[in-house]
Amino acid sequence: MSHSPTTPDRPGFRPDIEGLRAVAVLLVVLGHAGVPLAAGGYVGVDVFFVISGFLITSLLLREAATGRVSIRRFYARRAMRLLPAAALVLVTTLVAARLWLPAIRMGELARDALSAAGYVANLRFAVTGTDYLNADAPPSPFQHFWSLAVEEQFYLVWPLLLLLPKKKPLLVALVLASFTAGVLETARSAPWGYFGPHARAWELGVGALLAAFLKNPRPNTWLGGAGLAGILVAALWFDDGTAYPGGFALLPVAGAAAVLAGGFRPLAARPLQVVGRLSYGWYLWHWPLLLIGPAALGVEPSLPLALLLAAVALGLAWMTYHLVENPLRQHAQLRRRPIRALGLGAGLSGAVAAVAVTIALLPHPVPAGAAIRDLPAAAARATDPYAVITRAVRSSRTTRELPANLTPSLTTVNADKARVWADQCHVEVPVLVAPAGCVYGDPASATTIVLYGDSHAAQWFPALEQLATRRHWKLVSLSKSSCSAADLRLWHDGLKREYTECGAFHTSAVARIRALRPALVVIGSSFNYRPVDTRTDEATQWQAAWQRTVTSVRAPVALIADTPYLGGERVPICVARQARLKRINRCGKSAATALRGPAQRSVLHRLTGVTVIDPVPWLCTDFCPPVIGNVLAYRDSNHLTSTYARTVAPLLEQALPQLK
Repeated sequence: MSHSPTTPDRPGFRPDIEGLRAVAVLLVVLGHAGVPLAAGGYVGVDVFFVISGFLITSLLLREAATGRVSIRRFYARRAMRLLPAAALVLVTTLVAARLWLPAIRMGELARDALSAAGYVANLRFAVTGTDYLNADAPPSPFQHFWSLAVEEQFYLVWPLLLLLPKKKPLLVALVLASFTAGVLETARSAPWGYFGPHARAWELGVGALLAAFLKNPRPNTWLGGAGLAGILVAALWFDDGTAYPGGFALLPVAGAAAVLAGGFRPLAARPLQVVGRLSYGWYLWHWPLLLIGPAALGVEPSLPLALLLAAVALGLAWMTYHLVENPLRQHAQLRRRPIRALGLGAGLSGAVAAVAVTIALLPHPVPAGAAIRDLPAAAARATDPYAVITRAVRSSRTTRELPANLTPSLTTVNADKARVWADQCHVEVPVLVAPAGCVYGDPASATTIVLYGDSHAAQWFPALEQLATRRHWKLVSLSKSSCSAADLRLWHDGLKREYTECGAFHTSAVARIRALRPALVVIGSSFNYRPVDTRTDEATQWQAAWQRTVTSVRAPVALIADTPYLGGERVPICVARQARLKRINRCGKSAATALRGPAQRSVLHRLTGVTVIDPVPWLCTDFCPPVIGNVLAYRDSNHLTSTYARTVAPLLEQALPQLK
């Protein structure tokens, strides 16, 4: 966000820049509200970055020319401009989240708020964004603070660089290096490409260089108009499928630079001036209102509601501007005494931290009914575990209350994942080579079993480890996120390109499997993939790809078909929300809609040299419940909890081919 101290009553004020701010925030708000044709509204943030770099650098250079540069005064101005409104929004959002969002999210949201208050939100969201098991997490109402964090991290360094002699070549080199890093990072890791300060600094740097090199800009309506057109084209052209920022960010950044260089008088229109003046507050308020508003009102999100909430956010921005931002920013004592301003800023951040910690430590109970029979124990001692588990599946379709002895609990489910994640034996997107080691069970055994595939293979690791320990097998685990074991070129939706890293991993994994000479290769896979080749019949491609994999490993193969997907919302969050209304079965889904990949399922019976295991009866009848017996079956929208995988381990053992 661009939050320059330049205002209409101060030198250097340009009304067209205030109007450009209005355009930027309108694009962001309309994009977040889900307005058709505004899916690329996120480019408004890039425009804000360029404006900020231009205005702040212009101010610092003016001060340097008069010999009045004060780094302490600079940071005091930033604190008074940003922190009062931010602290108000952060505390209000925390309280609203506690009242209306599922209670089990409060620990996570408190950490988000703390990162926002400390201006490191972008780093937090980059880290959590690379956690594959967090991919379907609902967006945080604090996520929009990432852009403020990028700005403040930039301004920790930039003012100091401006004090260096012969600084211009260095600044140009840094901007080019950051742009290169942004392009490479977007291709390597989308979250770091989007949130990383190293990948975004060049956008602020472009505005800063414009201020440094363009001493006396001449108005050029054609240049300014072309720049505005470039910004609008980007907003209309780009969408969630764009590999952004990468090289695509050049269009809105260049457009913003052109408007700053040439000016554009229509942007000085009075309505745009008003919106531009309120842009900071509107940016802060709109996102939490869009996320929490529907829950507070007890209605489903919709475009009309989103537009109404955005309008309410604009009203709150007006109140914040007149009652909080301006009075503190114009306060005589704070302006004369930078140390007081910095102290107040630190105090506001501390207050946010105190509220976040307090809310995180409060009890967040989820209503539950009575305790019921423990399904894992019953299945483990049963002579017919299949009958016990399928009976529980059938009866769970009508379960409305949360069992008091739910396992894993809603508050501990995030930790209930296979140990291969912690051991780094399940690898993430950038990794090209199958990890060495990753041996479990009985390492000295002459019987080797390999578990191979993606995260839907890794979800079966707890069951296989249990069997390997009891049967004295040597178990080797080889798995990679979003990487099917099928020998097929795949598209990666997050990277917005062919998933070449998966092909490299597949080659490496198959070579290791051959060297191990296993008695059995157990393959697990999601069926939610898209081949790069969209012209050839998909079922034909999958049959050939699976057959190539089965043949290439040179060992007996058991292929576990994919498990159900229960929708876009994480199951624990849905269950926590519906438990208050005693209708947790609403978090389930019909089997007809929960099973992905019909093309892959249709070819399984045609494969030769493979034992196909169908786990769907262990999870569904014609309905797939979220809680089976007293076990929470899913840790997110589509991965089994380790507890449930171990519960059905006896069924997996019965389905595996007998080893000699």
